[in-house]
Amino acid sequence: MIDDLYTDVLDEDLVRPDGRTVAWTRTGSGTPLLRLPGTPGSRWSIRADRSAWTERGLQVITTERPGFGRSSRLPGRKFRDHSDDLAAILDHLGLDRVYLMGGSGGGPHVLAFAAHHPDRVIAATITVGSPPMEDHEYDEMIPLNAAAFRAARNGDETALREVLTPSYEAMATAPLAGLEAAMTAAPASDLEVMSDPQWRIGLTKALQAAFAQGIDGWVDETLAIGAEWTDIDLTAISTALTWWHGVADRNCPFEAAQRLIDKLPTATLRELGDAGHFEPYRREPEILDELLARGA
Repeated sequence: MIDDLYTDVLDEDLVRPDGRTVAWTRTGSGTPLLRLPGTPGSRWSIRADRSAWTERGLQVITTERPGFGRSSRLPGRKFRDHSDDLAAILDHLGLDRVYLMGGSGGGPHVLAFAAHHPDRVIAATITVGSPPMEDHEYDEMIPLNAAAFRAARNGDETALREVLTPSYEAMATAPLAGLEAAMTAAPASDLEVMSDPQWRIGLTKALQAAFAQGIDGWVDETLAIGAEWTDIDLTAISTALTWWHGVADRNCPFEAAQRLIDKLPTATLRELGDAGHFEPYRREPEILDELLARGA
């Protein structure tokens, strides 16, 4: 049973002043690591094999954003809204400062939290983060992402729903088959990761939870990431930040990520070689060691 692999994980939540529920999972004890999952993701976007976390003595808090899992939807949300949710979670847990890590669609949310709550972050890492893109870069993406972010850039929610709905229906019914259908144009390194049994277990649980409320959270998040990032002041980020990215990434193009990194005053780019979007899964021990070393 998949659930037998998660008996050590606490499933927690709080109610915000506006009545919304914000949920997260927590596992381990020791050094606090706040994790922001990709898109679509949930509080269960955690590794089935968590030895990389336990070996480093980490207390890992994995959050989920509005509209996913058990976290109430917030239509029209921006990044600042969720960064304040994250601060409230830390307050609830009695944590002053944490290491911060986010991947893919979690990337801009890492930047927002570092910009708006810099005193809460020891050091930050982004893996294969989703950056703002220029027109020609959409053609470098897998077809689903290209069509979705073009619609989001134009603020066309109707078109975006039309793009996402077939993949949502496929992944909500059969998470692995749905994702594999969306990733047929992915590089070989991604397909290799997707064949890993432990990765497949984790992905299944994460997506089943992510879509508990339907498609709305995915739509809202894509609209936020694809629009202008008006509520993230990149110059306000003082946290030491490392950004890991593969040059063959077809979910979040490398060129666009590099352009964003160049605007971040405290960021360092670490290339993942000729790898795709899922390479950080295989490199997580190395990525964690680099992050934790910056707080020593």
